[in-house]
Amino acid sequence: MNQIRNFCIIAHIDHGKSTLADRLLEYTNTIDRKDLQAQILDSMDLERERGITIKSHAIQMRYFFKDKEYVLNLIDTPGHVDFSYEVSRSIAACEGALLIVDAAQGIQAQTISNLYMAIDNNLEIIPIINKIDLPSAKPDEVEDQIVELLGCARDTILRASGKTGEGVYRILDTIIESIPPPKGDTDSPLQCLIFDSIFNSYRGIIAYFKVVNGVIRKGDHVKFIATGKEYDADEVGILKLTMNPRDEIKAGDVGYIISGIKTSKEVKVGDTITHVDRPAKEAISGFEEVKPMVFAGIYPIEAEDFENLRTSLEKLQLNDASLTFQPESSVALGFGFRCGFLGLLHMEIIQERLEREYNMDVITTVPNVSYKVYDKKGNCMTVHNPSGLPDPTLIDRIEEPYIRASVITSTIYIGPIMTLCLGKRGILIKQEYISGDRVEVYYDLPLGEIVIDFYDKLKSISKGYASFDYHLHDFRESRLIKLDILLNGEPVDALSTLTHVDNSVSFGRRMCEKLKELIPRQQFEIAIQAAIGSKIIARETVKAVRKDVTAKCYGGDVSRKRKLLEKQKEGKKRMKQIGTVEVPQKAFLAVLKLD
Repeated sequence: MNQIRNFCIIAHIDHGKSTLADRLLEYTNTIDRKDLQAQILDSMDLERERGITIKSHAIQMRYFFKDKEYVLNLIDTPGHVDFSYEVSRSIAACEGALLIVDAAQGIQAQTISNLYMAIDNNLEIIPIINKIDLPSAKPDEVEDQIVELLGCARDTILRASGKTGEGVYRILDTIIESIPPPKGDTDSPLQCLIFDSIFNSYRGIIAYFKVVNGVIRKGDHVKFIATGKEYDADEVGILKLTMNPRDEIKAGDVGYIISGIKTSKEVKVGDTITHVDRPAKEAISGFEEVKPMVFAGIYPIEAEDFENLRTSLEKLQLNDASLTFQPESSVALGFGFRCGFLGLLHMEIIQERLEREYNMDVITTVPNVSYKVYDKKGNCMTVHNPSGLPDPTLIDRIEEPYIRASVITSTIYIGPIMTLCLGKRGILIKQEYISGDRVEVYYDLPLGEIVIDFYDKLKSISKGYASFDYHLHDFRESRLIKLDILLNGEPVDALSTLTHVDNSVSFGRRMCEKLKELIPRQQFEIAIQAAIGSKIIARETVKAVRKDVTAKCYGGDVSRKRKLLEKQKEGKKRMKQIGTVEVPQKAFLAVLKLD
């Protein structure tokens, strides 16, 4: 066990984690040169197209140091705030972390939040300044920032370049020298912590785990503590680029188990595996349950695809434990699921993965957050969806979730950023100058306000330089009202939103204008209205498509033309009674991009 090192890579998005991981794999000869490609651990097409890591990936390397062979288990992690749950799981399975900071951009918000997560788990931190080959690199300035943040000695900060490979050997040596070997006892009862799982249509569910104590062998009769189910370990092994079967995996190592599990509910991330005949006394304290931030309805376009959608979501949940879902129904869209996501990017990625990996065509409703509603008797209920709101006469007050947001930016953008936060009903808590011209601003913001387009606006007004991180802070009372959208007098529950009183009229007006552009013209007139209770606050009309029935009248009395027009009018009226308005998918998403 003294020759095992488990470590993860943490950084802000786009600071070069995946590229540095490529170099580590290349320099330890884990991958043949002919198999090398950029971002080799990002196996999903989506990850390559967008240049972001979505899943954490585990891989084992071997490296000789002072005539001894060491086993290095690397878990590469995502950098975006929406995938912070992946990071927390990776950190739980490691003893050390490489903290990577871009030499051109310096420390950013997610760097700090991931670092605190690692420190809370008592990980050994190795600070690395990456991309030192860039012309715009400022390694000395970034070094000052790291010393100020970590309080470490200057000579412990490594400089490297994932692109050129400079400094990679020194990183490998430092991993072995600085990161402690895993603590565990091979003679104790078996305890394995599950940190990820995937679905394979031929072999069932494959769980990835870290052995904390004991030894797991092929053919062992094992038990999953949280679910209480028992299985035979048909195959155990270690994770290289592909799965490598082994006869046994000992304490301190990371591996996988295949035991023919078919239903996804039987594997929970954070669960503990132990032997049936010699069980561990207690489960390992895993990671905390995930708290979804954003809720949206996902509905199949064809009603008969409902069960297929359920199966697809269950398989996706195996691979992404931060997705939560429960069935719900909507008048406009039929049966579907209410899904909880960690943020808007997470929601977008899940929707894309459903389409690509499971061929599911889905409609996603307007995202919203959960509110606490108190009635006149003092009872509290949690509402995820505006349509679940009780009658307004019974409501005493509504509390909405607030987040504590930290924005790190250059001082030249501080004015526009403060204007943006105040426009979103933000409350300034404090601002601190980090170093040079960089400032960190703390705001309390309503989650419902930032969930739609806050991040995009922040990036555009700061020319991409501001970085943003947040965590749920508390619930506060707010003057919220339900805004309904009516099409020809019929409410479309999928477009209902809870909004603040001050914003309601302008929001309703903008929504009607946007829907007028997107809803195609029908044979009859469509009235689009925004309403609060029974009061209509905005209206737009989509004109009917009309055939020119008077074209054949080339003269004669006007009464002939009038007769034809009256006949057409009657037909339009009758059509309006039986006609239904098709709302395109674009209209549901338009609400997100109202500005």
